[in-house]
Amino acid sequence: MDLQTLTYIVVGASFALYIVIALLSQARSTGEFYVAGKHVHPVANGMATAADWMSAASFISMAGLIAFLGYDGAVYLMGWTGGYVLLALLLAPYLRKFGKFTVPEFIGDRYDSQAARVVAVVCLIVISFTYIAGQMRGVGIVFSRFLNVDISIGLMIGMAIIFFYAVIGGMKGITYTQVAQYCVLIFAYTVPAVFISLQVTGMPVPQLAFGSEVTSGGGFLLEKLDRVVTDLGFAAYTSGSKSRVDVFFITMALMIGTAGLPHVIVRFFTVPRVRDARMSAGWALLFIAILYTTAPAVGALARLNLTETIQMGSVGESDGNLAYEDRPEWFKTWEDTGLLGFEDKNGDGRIQYYNDANAEFDAKAAAYGWNGNELRVDNDIIVLANPEIAGLPDWVVALVAAGGIAAALSTAAGLLLVISAAVSHDLLKSVFARRITERNELTAGRISAAVAILLAGYLGYNPPGFVAQVVALAFGLAAASLFPVVLLGIFTFRVNKHGAIAGMLSGLAFTVGYIIYFKGVFVAPFAVNSPENWLFGISPEGIGALGALLNFAVAISVSALTPPPSAEVRELVERIRVPA
Repeated sequence: MDLQTLTYIVVGASFALYIVIALLSQARSTGEFYVAGKHVHPVANGMATAADWMSAASFISMAGLIAFLGYDGAVYLMGWTGGYVLLALLLAPYLRKFGKFTVPEFIGDRYDSQAARVVAVVCLIVISFTYIAGQMRGVGIVFSRFLNVDISIGLMIGMAIIFFYAVIGGMKGITYTQVAQYCVLIFAYTVPAVFISLQVTGMPVPQLAFGSEVTSGGGFLLEKLDRVVTDLGFAAYTSGSKSRVDVFFITMALMIGTAGLPHVIVRFFTVPRVRDARMSAGWALLFIAILYTTAPAVGALARLNLTETIQMGSVGESDGNLAYEDRPEWFKTWEDTGLLGFEDKNGDGRIQYYNDANAEFDAKAAAYGWNGNELRVDNDIIVLANPEIAGLPDWVVALVAAGGIAAALSTAAGLLLVISAAVSHDLLKSVFARRITERNELTAGRISAAVAILLAGYLGYNPPGFVAQVVALAFGLAAASLFPVVLLGIFTFRVNKHGAIAGMLSGLAFTVGYIIYFKGVFVAPFAVNSPENWLFGISPEGIGALGALLNFAVAISVSALTPPPSAEVRELVERIRVPA
């Protein structure tokens, strides 16, 4: 059986599984649609939370970041896992004790303000659509490669699948679908890692292979990788180029962004009891750790395999580079997607892959008759292409395709449901049409989810960057807007609606403005996205932490200058903070 047929069977079987689960767990009330009836077991909720959060950025793009950034990529591992500690300790049990449906609902009730609720909805929608752009791009990448369709067709197929189980099943359907998706994606991620680890180092455990010697000689894996990449003018894999300030702020932005993501927070409303919310966070961290401790090995092995495949001999030798006409089959198939490209700049028919941005090495390469780097590799293809580069069996390649799709679809569905709840419950039911029936509210939620899917598909077709980069920006927006007012709402009595509104708007506006200035479409010619131009040396990926500090400062200052909250609000805070 050829790879294409096998991929159709494996991916089709996974889709059939998701659809059957959605049909068996249809939401028949707003409680089931928004929070799965609040009866999800902590282990199942931890698994669903892991799938909800381990998006296309984790499955597809994070190992690609680590592969090309090396040591600097570790900041994503630290930030994205550390946030769950904050969630478990500072937010999850208290929000479950609150007992409602959504984050804007908590903000509206805690600050006794419909205006605060509406501002929270705006923040939520900006965060969610930024995040979902990365997920839908992941869907398009996987489909365009493994189903041999155009990226626009792949997006439409993904949108149709999400529409079915998100709109029909609601949170109830999504929860149990995500449990299945977690099983698919974690199996699809670890199996190829085990194969390649065994192939390169003789060690079947990827976490141990990362520090093992390679079987072909040349020392330890990281030593050999350092030697291979520096021979091509790249920075050593184990060296870091980011400043400590930027590393700190990126880590903090990702940590508090994780704790402020609305589609993650809402998962803790789905469990029966307060203690279950804390247990869910612990289980989620355990399930996430399986993938996140494997990712560094996957990134290193992928970079070594890719580089050695292209650069087969010593730099400068006429026969040292891969001849384009002899390129392997995986190279051809990824070329068809447009995510891998070759430009023969010196007309020798061979692929020169090196760092032509390194002036010293570029001058050396010119002596060999090279006219610049000729290979373009998209970060987002590394995990998906890795099994093919390593020559693994076709069933492993097909499994990775199913895992990549599961990762992207699971998070996209969770985000769409959060957007749907924000529109139908926080705006329509709570502000504009308070007398709407539960049945009509459920219909409105499904309609808003359908509209959100269409917009998400457009953003996936025209994303503002590669998957992990876009997702990191979404985390920064969550850190700067929602996290501070949720935390202050739980642990302070004095912060009022005026402070909360001012804090959210200032944090969001500052962070969005900074990101658009350096990464937007309409960037001024002088706004070069480089460390010397960043504020205090903080990159756009880390600016959300500074936005959060601004949010805290504005919220506390404005609250101190305006009347304190009512006695009813104080009672609400006390009730949330007392264990059941």
